[in-house]
Amino acid sequence: MKTLLLSTTALLCGLSTGALAQVGPIAAASVSELIVTANRSPQQADRVGQSVTVLDAGDIASSQVADVSTLLAQTPGVSVSRNGGIGGATSLRIRGAETDQTVVVVDGVKLNDPSQAGGGYNFANMLAGDIERIEILRGAQSTLWGSQAIGGVVNIITAQAVEPFEGSVQLEAGARGTAYARAALGGKGERLAWRLAAGRYNTDGDSAYRRGSETDGYENTGVSGRAEIQATDNLSFDLRAVYSRGKNNFDGFPAPAFTFNDTPEYGTTEDFVGYAAVNFDLLDGALKNRVAYGYTRTDRQNLNPDQAVTPVTFDARGENRRWEYQGVWTISEAWTATFGAETEDAKMRTVSPSAFSPNPPPVRGKAGIDGVYAQVQGEVIDGLTLTAGLRRDSHDTFGDQTLGQLAAAWSLNDGDTILRASFGQGFKAPTLFQLYSDFGNLALAPEEADGWDAGIEHRFADRFRASATWFQRETENQIDFFSCTAATTNPLCFRNGVRRSGVYNNTARTKAHGVELEGSADLGPLQLSANYTWTDTENASPGNVNRGKRLTRRPERQANIQATYTWGNDAALTGAIRYVGDSFDNVGNTYVLQSYTLLDLRASYPLTEALEVYGRVENAFDDEYETTRNYSSPGRGAYVGVRARF
Repeated sequence: MKTLLLSTTALLCGLSTGALAQVGPIAAASVSELIVTANRSPQQADRVGQSVTVLDAGDIASSQVADVSTLLAQTPGVSVSRNGGIGGATSLRIRGAETDQTVVVVDGVKLNDPSQAGGGYNFANMLAGDIERIEILRGAQSTLWGSQAIGGVVNIITAQAVEPFEGSVQLEAGARGTAYARAALGGKGERLAWRLAAGRYNTDGDSAYRRGSETDGYENTGVSGRAEIQATDNLSFDLRAVYSRGKNNFDGFPAPAFTFNDTPEYGTTEDFVGYAAVNFDLLDGALKNRVAYGYTRTDRQNLNPDQAVTPVTFDARGENRRWEYQGVWTISEAWTATFGAETEDAKMRTVSPSAFSPNPPPVRGKAGIDGVYAQVQGEVIDGLTLTAGLRRDSHDTFGDQTLGQLAAAWSLNDGDTILRASFGQGFKAPTLFQLYSDFGNLALAPEEADGWDAGIEHRFADRFRASATWFQRETENQIDFFSCTAATTNPLCFRNGVRRSGVYNNTARTKAHGVELEGSADLGPLQLSANYTWTDTENASPGNVNRGKRLTRRPERQANIQATYTWGNDAALTGAIRYVGDSFDNVGNTYVLQSYTLLDLRASYPLTEALEVYGRVENAFDDEYETTRNYSSPGRGAYVGVRARF
């Protein structure tokens, strides 16, 4: 049985793999595996009614990918678009939801940037190095996870020390002047477990502009530390800290034509996360409690060396301070209750200097939100587990919000067949930028969504697995930008009697439905896996000229196929194919992002139990494709590396 307990730390940068892992295809959770994300406490997979995909340490190591977004794109229901190569602004969408309608959690800490217009998480700087496990929870999940959990939740768990003293090192080099170095040290004793990690990634890259000639590179440096102190059998303390800094070159719109082209512009992003928690058990261990404080800060700056007066074109800081309590009460062997309270204060500052206005006044904003939640899960008859939960939030501007969820999982045929169904509600609070910027609107209501899914999973002959899931979601009060023309009489277009160029308002409605199919086969030395997603999205905004059109950058069809052959000495060879269908880059559906198919080849060879060499070829057929209009994507690239542990 794979056992997972929810810890609370954040790692925003790629660091070192904790151990060499057996190569294998991406697979869903086994029946006996424990899933944390669905209930915010460990539950067996056959008791979870929501749709969850699990990537374990073996999946992550065998994929050999540097960035998390590429890894997530191989899972059902997830699509990714990026502005250029690695390090460019990266958007992840689950089941067709907006990129800022996904909650990203790293070891229990919610990550978002309050200074972003949409308040979402940019996956550009999330590297895969020290990550041990990822759970992707699909569907509206705000009952336990709060604001933004409309599309789903990505829960990332980093490696923890398991030996009295251990370490690992990874070195990699390859195409486009890419170099990657990662290392970690840690130890676990009777009362103390600790881990330190550091990593450095650098690449010359390609031109962000698809037809450009100069390269736009990317670099990322990160360090992290964590400690778990077991003071007594029923009392422990967690301490976490992480810092990362990324720098990416990008292209812009230079004078005099002001059209997209090569420029010397670049941006920096610095992330800091701190976390401290007290964990204590009551009622002879039946009631597990956690009181925690988390702090996140993101500093972003864009610079253009060609700009007169000041090279700075954008500067922003977003901060979150969060207190939380969570209790998990094991009422009986069949029944569990999860409950908690949260309070979060967010603050932002943004400014956009120019040659004409080098020192403009910054835009500032802050807001708080408090929430309480409770969920009960129980096995009502043999094999049938029901889950029900409620949540209540109070926000400084929009007031109160109440929502809930229901789920059922029915394990049949000794666990070989599982029927699942869930209904969940999601909401997203207006961002600080949407409230307080020059386009802000303090009367904004939260975005709201209802989502449901139903599916079946079947395993047979202990070697084969297949699953199918239908999902549907409707979102209303979605916040959109409303342009104010000279003829507009909407009162929101005026502030202090002065006409604004635009304003945010709750004008949009969207719909999405689709099917997710998965299958895998264990044929001894040959492992096969595949998944397919069909997603139909629609702009359902009343009176909108684009009503009935598909939502931007949502491929209708996606598929992944992977085959791995492992020899007796654990040497392995993998071929992976990813297909992404057509999508549209604009709301009017006039510009088509063409479908594409990518082939990746990977190999690994263990020299000893603690030393492994590996290599891969990405995009082996050197296909040209776009995930964002006029932005390039990486062509063929070969990489080699070595992993060691002690």
